[in-house]
Amino acid sequence: MPFPGTQGRLALPGAVFSHYRHQNQQKAPEERAVDPKVDIVVNAKKSAADAPFPASLEATLGPGMFAAALREISSWPGYQQTPLRHLTSLAGELGLADIAYKDEADRFGLGSFKALGGAYAVLRCLERALRDAGITGPVTTADLTAGRHRDIVSTITVTSATDGNHGRSVAWGARLFGCRAVIFVHAHVSEGRCKAIEAYGAEVNRVPGNYDDSVRHAFEVAAREGWFVVQDTATADYREIPADITCGYGVIASEVIEQIETPPTHVIVQAGVGGVASAICARFWQAWGAARPRFIVLEPGNAACVAASLAAGHRVNLTGDTDTIMAGLACGEVSELAWEVLAAGADAAVIIDDEWAGAGMRRLAEPLGSDPAIVGGECSGGAIGALIALSRRQDLSAGLGLDRASRVLVIGTEGATDPAIYRELVGRAPEDITT
Repeated sequence: MPFPGTQGRLALPGAVFSHYRHQNQQKAPEERAVDPKVDIVVNAKKSAADAPFPASLEATLGPGMFAAALREISSWPGYQQTPLRHLTSLAGELGLADIAYKDEADRFGLGSFKALGGAYAVLRCLERALRDAGITGPVTTADLTAGRHRDIVSTITVTSATDGNHGRSVAWGARLFGCRAVIFVHAHVSEGRCKAIEAYGAEVNRVPGNYDDSVRHAFEVAAREGWFVVQDTATADYREIPADITCGYGVIASEVIEQIETPPTHVIVQAGVGGVASAICARFWQAWGAARPRFIVLEPGNAACVAASLAAGHRVNLTGDTDTIMAGLACGEVSELAWEVLAAGADAAVIIDDEWAGAGMRRLAEPLGSDPAIVGGECSGGAIGALIALSRRQDLSAGLGLDRASRVLVIGTEGATDPAIYRELVGRAPEDITT
């Protein structure tokens, strides 16, 4: 199907919170005579199911790199596998065999999967910096958390641009390992998310524009100040750190492989710049080969850069307003490294209007039947909302091969990372949800 362009896009005010106040004047999807928009883009250039993982990516995102990240992260204090919850009642209602929800809300107490990538990349930055400073031999997490090499590490600054969750991870990693963090946020990041980053000791600076503008600003300041940029957007000459972040995210897929007996038939993963989507796509491809699930990328209509790229057959950078209540997905540029995986491994993209994210959040919070109640943030709600939306469009469901035999894995990428926004969207405080 052709990329829908501006079809279904919403006119968005300047801030996420006020955006929802504006949106909430409309009826929720379940109350409307005409549903909000949902569409799909099928990747006509996807590699054949039995094609091997691209050899060109083995040196960057090979199994050994993912295994190293898993060994390291699983040694950190507080590590435990996040739960895989089965939404049996919802699956039956939507005409599916099963929905498995990988719940990242409690990952290291940071509220989202981002804890895996940013902090791991901070550690890898410090390891390289110490080698460059003449420190020989392995540098362990125990060394850094005990304050060894503090004379060097304390002089190092890491920086990043964020919609909220990634910056929290970088700040947490900097505090854990003993360096300084400066985080840049764009105009639409909520104050609640800024304060959550500051709580880990980072300096937070707001800059004009959208997410992509804040990324460019972070690189400009870092080049001037001699800081390390910890960003998951890879370009031709900036790949090592984004690869570290991606390998950290691969822990999610490694855990799923242990937690699930049979590969799912489908997986829906949120896009943004593509880091977590490419990580999970790569790991499942490496582990399951031809038996890997159909891989579907989720994006908001206002920031569907992967969908646009799949439709064009090459990376497409969107310009203009990318604001969305799914704040972590408000990106107009897919990472080059992520694109190399998704161009070959993704089957399709599903694009939804923001209202579906709110609908998904509410359904997670107030389930029917035997399903557990789940506190899922805007991007998590988007994955569930997409399945609800697709169930109402049999033409699109058929295009993705979704039917009563389908066992769908979705990634619950975050919990209530901004409790005020969560309450506005769901109508209840996160602490009032009985899980």
